[in-house]
Amino acid sequence: MFRKIYDEELTNGQCYGNLHYLCKNIGQRLSGSANAQKAIDWGKKLMESYGFDKVFLQPVMVPHWVRGAKESGVIIDNGKRIPVALAALGMSVGTPAAGITANVIEVHSLKELDTLGEAKIKGKIVFFNRPFDPRYIATLTAYGIAGDQRNLGPAAAAKYGAAGVVVRSLTESIDNYPHTGATHYDDGGKKIPAAALSTIAANQLSALLKKNKGVKFYLKTNCQMLPDAPSFNVVGELKGTENPNKFITVGGHLDSWDLAEGAHDDGTGIMQSVEALRILKAMGYRPKNTLRAVFFINEENGDKGGEKYADLAAQNKEDHIAAIESDLGGFTPRGFGFDGASPELMNKINRNWKKLFEPYGSDHLVAGGSGSDIGPLKAKFAGVQLIGFSPDPQRYFDVHHTPNDVFENVNKRELELGAASMASLMYLIDQHGVK
Repeated sequence: MFRKIYDEELTNGQCYGNLHYLCKNIGQRLSGSANAQKAIDWGKKLMESYGFDKVFLQPVMVPHWVRGAKESGVIIDNGKRIPVALAALGMSVGTPAAGITANVIEVHSLKELDTLGEAKIKGKIVFFNRPFDPRYIATLTAYGIAGDQRNLGPAAAAKYGAAGVVVRSLTESIDNYPHTGATHYDDGGKKIPAAALSTIAANQLSALLKKNKGVKFYLKTNCQMLPDAPSFNVVGELKGTENPNKFITVGGHLDSWDLAEGAHDDGTGIMQSVEALRILKAMGYRPKNTLRAVFFINEENGDKGGEKYADLAAQNKEDHIAAIESDLGGFTPRGFGFDGASPELMNKINRNWKKLFEPYGSDHLVAGGSGSDIGPLKAKFAGVQLIGFSPDPQRYFDVHHTPNDVFENVNKRELELGAASMASLMYLIDQHGVK
């Protein structure tokens, strides 16, 4: 069966062509935008064209943040003005129309803010400059550790009277692509403008500050929050022949940041997800349990799609057996992480399944994380097994949340191998469960 799944995908695969359409004909898909709605409409038609047993939309209200006109960032060193590459952080407030100019104070952790206090921070632009730790083989770990300065840094700096924040982009690459991403303000707390510097710009600013503590920075952003907007998850399913109210879900997120095409984040994930069902449908496979592909909306700046999916599943008394998420790019598949799996379960999985995935290179089956879209299912269904698709991680944060996340940086064969591995895992779970 595995061989047949891979043969179908590697000879008749459609996920690469579908990704090309999504990236080139629709493009960026920020929640609440017109392009996001275009992608939803197209995604529904795509699933319908495959003849799935049921295709439907789940209404979701989502945050609607807009970037506005392109941002400006300038280092001012002894009167010399040095423009740098930067991008406003998602959900950030904008600057005043004239922008802000202030002295810069460099920090490397949120705790350092507490040490400096209001006396040294008030009125300044705080520069968070903690780089990725290169010692982690799993780059997602480095991302998670460095990420608090982007997620929480602006709110923390605002408490000490900072005028604004610039953050080193969350990547190990040294380049001139700023990495956006969401920041989160405290309810009722002061909101200050925040932007991400490219790593080249961050290194440049840090070097100048070492020579001259009087360096200033000019920041101008034009972003704003609009009222929440109506949107949708897109759902397609193959009805189970024995247990129609037991579900195995596979999905990724349809929305993307607005700097590029959202190819790896997460165009590849949603195209692999719908492809997993297409493969099984094309083979004439009749599942025991209902198989679902879901295009979740609003993962990037709110997680409202994942939350709504879990809420509706609980309201409809659906029994979710397992959920698989692809949201780490479309690179060479390595295996799967089983969220919260016990050593006993992992021993069983590796004893029974590892040998099946070995010929295809997707045999790294470990206890690990899953994904933010399927995460809310855990609170609703005690027995659900959440699973994260694990592609090779080394290149993902080169393009993640950048203007460089474009179709041309996706490899067709890598994408197809991932789709086949996800279809294979769905088949195994459908036949044998995962307990």
